Amino acid sequence: MIARSIESRLLRLATTFPAVAIVGARQTGKTTLARHAFPGLPYVSLEAPDDREFARTDPRGFLNRFPEGAILDEVQRAPDLFAFLQTVIDQDRRPGKWILTGSHNFLLLGGVSQSLAGRVAPIEILPFNCDELALAQEQAASWMETIHRGFYPEPATTLVAAVEWYAAYVATYVDRDVRSVLNVGDLSTFERFVRLTASRCGSLLNLSSLAVDSGISQPTARSWISVLEASGLVTLLKPHHANFGKRLIKSPKIYWNDTGLLCYLLRITDGEDLSTHPSRGAVFESFVVAETRKTLAASGGLAEPFFWRDASGHEVDLLLDAGARLHAMESKSSETIQADLFRGLEHYAGIAGKRCASTTLIYPGDSAYERSGHAVVPWRQTGMRVSSLVPGSAPKPRE
Repeated sequence: MIARSIESRLLRLATTFPAVAIVGARQTGKTTLARHAFPGLPYVSLEAPDDREFARTDPRGFLNRFPEGAILDEVQRAPDLFAFLQTVIDQDRRPGKWILTGSHNFLLLGGVSQSLAGRVAPIEILPFNCDELALAQEQAASWMETIHRGFYPEPATTLVAAVEWYAAYVATYVDRDVRSVLNVGDLSTFERFVRLTASRCGSLLNLSSLAVDSGISQPTARSWISVLEASGLVTLLKPHHANFGKRLIKSPKIYWNDTGLLCYLLRITDGEDLSTHPSRGAVFESFVVAETRKTLAASGGLAEPFFWRDASGHEVDLLLDAGARLHAMESKSSETIQADLFRGLEHYAGIAGKRCASTTLIYPGDSAYERSGHAVVPWRQTGMRVSSLVPGSAPKPRE
């Protein structure tokens, strides 16, 4: 097993909370992580029809099977279990007794967050980060090959054809799981919506335009986006609203949490195709946002990511709000660094003043250096840079 940066935080939470919920998209390694971190707990998967039926029809009897707690995998498959789990936890609040996993963030479901409030600590697991990927690969690939293949453990670390793997992933998990939650009958309409969402990666979310192009209503588009987000597939990056005397954008920007899946949905066939694709910059930007979120998830969220844009078109791709300090980050897919690439960072630093503690440009190169007061950071060091900016966010060193 490849050691996951998030494991140290998971173990810390389990020393405080009676239950920890590991949520994230399918195939990100939730089960492997849970079983590795808590080898002493019995394991049961609610994907198994017999265990799922038991949990649904007799939740009290099901939980009584595990007096010392357990790992309950894909627990969202038996939603009635949560109310009974609340009672069990209130009777015995020993920390780390229950480890829950779910490919849909069940803590966002109506009533669940209320019944488990104060009893369960959520933690999100995303696909591999660059450091984890380096441990898994014998030889480092170029940025375009790496980003095209993506960071899900299986396609990133095996010889499986990436295009075939993602085709099966979409058919098995995205179409099946997400459609089952949404109760979508028309598969072709849903698939068109998913691909159109991918084509808008890195852009402001315009639900009206997305709905029209997909042939659905705007409320339906909003519902479908919410489920894609809760399923760990996309991130809605909110705008930062610090008042610097400018009218600011209010819509979020949408990103996909894995660039391999994004490239598949955009029909980018290989790394060479990515190099000349119109979405090259958006795909690279999506990588930087995902890598940042992975680092913050491992730290416990000591800073929150945003983007910043004013009505005049000035913008910063990523803004880390660490309270008194703001850290501005730009991602550029150009391997040649020119002065105009820093224009957005310089404008923001000028109006934010002392609150802007640092400015960073992430690019697909290999050298780290400083230029005109801005840090220039290679793509592989995105997580390292975020860790250096946010105190306490660095993961525990792996042995």
